[in-house]
Amino acid sequence: MHGAPVFRGTRVPVQTLFDYLEGNETLEDFLTGFPTVPRSLALDALEEAKQLLPAHA
Repeated sequence: MHGAPVFRGTRVPVQTLFDYLEGNETLEDFLTGFPTVPRSLALDALEEAKQLLPAHA
């Protein structure tokens, strides 16, 4: 995927999750649209992003 981080075992860019959330879609909407992404990996990505926020705020 041209160097973009993807969810392990998929070709789904992690950025897609954030795009969904920024577009007022829910995590459930994302998971429905990308059934190859396990909920646990999506939650892991959100947790990692949460950990990075204070470092860049």
